[in-house]
Amino acid sequence: MSYLRENDWQVIDLETFLEGLIAPETLPERAALLTFNDGYRSMLTVALPWLFQFGYPAVLFVPTDYIGGRNTFDAAEPEEALCDWDDLRELERWDVSIQFHGASHRPFSGLTLTEQEEELHRSKATLEAGVGKRVEVFSYSFGDDGMSSYPYGDDGVSSQVRRKVGGALQRTNYRAACLYGGDPIRLPADEPYRLARLAMGPDTDLRAELS
Repeated sequence: MSYLRENDWQVIDLETFLEGLIAPETLPERAALLTFNDGYRSMLTVALPWLFQFGYPAVLFVPTDYIGGRNTFDAAEPEEALCDWDDLRELERWDVSIQFHGASHRPFSGLTLTEQEEELHRSKATLEAGVGKRVEVFSYSFGDDGMSSYPYGDDGVSSQVRRKVGGALQRTNYRAACLYGGDPIRLPADEPYRLARLAMGPDTDLRAELS
């Protein structure tokens, strides 16, 4: 966050980003959208105070079947508590937009197109009822290789499969969908349902990634 501020990156909120997908000229040249996955309770106790200190909005993608539970979907990580509904509504009040990370956290590559659409419908309704607002952006769960799991694979999927999944997202009124990793995006985006994200880790050289 310090790097973004010191190097003239403007952190924008989700609605500004979505409008920028349609009209890129409305965004500053250096625009950043901060996103978080899975809905860990540390989003409220650790990340939110830092966001508040910098005055930055953010997005949190949550798997609806696990709200108020623990991260049992990820055996590779230490077990931690996830946000409950009160936590999510509190985050919303502090400019963290709650969005959808699937229901079961299963990689979409393991679901049929019918199962994908059912999961999109069911969990969208659950999340919208719980936080009291429209949910319009989806973040794919990632598979065993740690990569964003698009149906039947990642970047190698056929254009036909991409069109079917894009159609499912359109029918359930999603405006965009995010993969897990990749390079910073340059707008206009060719595929709003396959938006890359710069994955951050303890060894990430942000200066190099954004150069």
